[in-house]
Amino acid sequence: MTAHQLAFDFADPVVVPRPSPAPRAPISDTRRARADRGAMGYHAGLSAEVQVARDYERRGYPLVARRWRGKAGEIDLVFCDGDGFVFVEVKKSRSFDRAIERLSRHQIRRVMKAAEEFVGDQPTGSLTEMRFDVALLNTHGMIRVLENAFL
Repeated sequence: MTAHQLAFDFADPVVVPRPSPAPRAPISDTRRARADRGAMGYHAGLSAEVQVARDYERRGYPLVARRWRGKAGEIDLVFCDGDGFVFVEVKKSRSFDRAIERLSRHQIRRVMKAAEEFVGDQPTGSLTEMRFDVALLNTHGMIRVLENAFL
């Protein structure tokens, strides 16, 4: 049997100084305000998605994915509906009308392409039943769901 010996070096480590970072330009009030609005919008969107997910789950739709991202784009929420799926685009604004105005044709195409990509991994592939809903939230936290919105 061979004995192994561990060796330790207790000498002080060599500290290599890091170069100081280049000075940054001060952030303007306009850029800071825009960044703050963006952060608020991001968190408001997350909150809206959580509220909508709870509503769907309460109605018996199990959540499969939140913010699912594929090559074609992102789908806010994906729920199981029997052997098929419900793909939900969530829009939040001051009113339901303003929320629906924020849904563009480009977004609709992106969600549909991403959904095709999502079901590509399913046993029945693109023959999987799909439904596309739009969930609208207003300032008061009320939810209005438009089922089969992408006909």
